[in-house]
Amino acid sequence: MQKQMSESERQLFLLGGHDLEMLTIRQQLDRTGIAYVDHQLRWDNARLSSYRKELEEASAKDWIVYGVELQEDIPKPPGYRAIDHHNSFAHFDSALEQVMALLGQPMDRYQQLVAANDKGYIPGMLEIAATQDEINLIRHADRKAQGITDEDESLAEKAVTNNCTKIGDLFVVKAFSSRFSPICDRLFPFRSLLVYTDEEWVYYGKGMENVKKFFEKEYLADNLFCGGGENGYVGAKCGVYSLEEIQKMVEHIKKIEK
Repeated sequence: MQKQMSESERQLFLLGGHDLEMLTIRQQLDRTGIAYVDHQLRWDNARLSSYRKELEEASAKDWIVYGVELQEDIPKPPGYRAIDHHNSFAHFDSALEQVMALLGQPMDRYQQLVAANDKGYIPGMLEIAATQDEINLIRHADRKAQGITDEDESLAEKAVTNNCTKIGDLFVVKAFSSRFSPICDRLFPFRSLLVYTDEEWVYYGKGMENVKKFFEKEYLADNLFCGGGENGYVGAKCGVYSLEEIQKMVEHIKKIEK
């Protein structure tokens, strides 16, 4: 007689774009022996359709599938459950916290720091009394997990030195690459920060909700993304807007924050 599989044995996690939180989730799944598939995605290409084959196979086996921070660009099959804390999921716990709760496991200090960083950046870590050494450790690990290279770090330094202006409490930086996190880390602490290229922009910090409200139609059209709470971030998806449209949006944001 064939042994019936337990619920945990019928679970499959599909992992989204790599950052420190996603790699920490993967490490925990490895420790507990829970099945997962990792297509080594980035934030900008972390789509449910990347796992079309796995979804079909899991559906045929009647497995429960958890998609971790995946953009739902195809219909969700039966038994699929999303794990996220961005955009319409912004009021949820971090993805790491949700996964740990599903596994019924407590979080250690490192995991707490990872979750706080992913939800609220450095201020989020400060809320749980992170030391400067802990903050430096987590931020360095997060940039590495995102694939930030030495060249990206150099370009961030160049952007901060040569392309940074300030309008009231708002820092405005024209970046030389799409890697914004090393710019944020170099300018922290900041009240508000706008980083942009010819193809995208992201606004961080105080006033985020004002910016999001100003571009509400764009947000509802799924052309923007947001996260991190009321003082988190909102940005335009890369490649959605033309150079002229990006420039106009940047100028609007500057006026909002005057």
